[in-house]
Amino acid sequence: MREKKQLNIDMGRRIRQAREAAGLTQERFAELVGISPQNVSCVERGLAGVSMAVLRRMCEILQVSSDFLLIGTSTDNDADAIAQRLRRLPPEQFRVVQEVINSLLELTALSHDENKPES
Repeated sequence: MREKKQLNIDMGRRIRQAREAAGLTQERFAELVGISPQNVSCVERGLAGVSMAVLRRMCEILQVSSDFLLIGTSTDNDADAIAQRLRRLPPEQFRVVQEVINSLLELTALSHDENKPES
């Protein structure tokens, strides 16, 4: 068995986290990146690293910075990352997400109004 390096373990955990947040299976992610599902599994478990080309494709697909995958920090704020992901959605999916967000914002506003003390 190959020895796990701490960098690979940490990076693999962040790749898995970002992949799951993007709603991708290992199989679909592997297909998009251009590597085998077994390779994705090894990377996520910290058994293998990735080339710069693969890292770049992973960042593009997951819409995360290389800083996040490599060291766990990001120069992007969450709103920017969400906006980038929304821009890549097909129009119909964007409308669905927009409706959900609008509904959540309305619920948040109603909840806020209910907790206000009466004057």
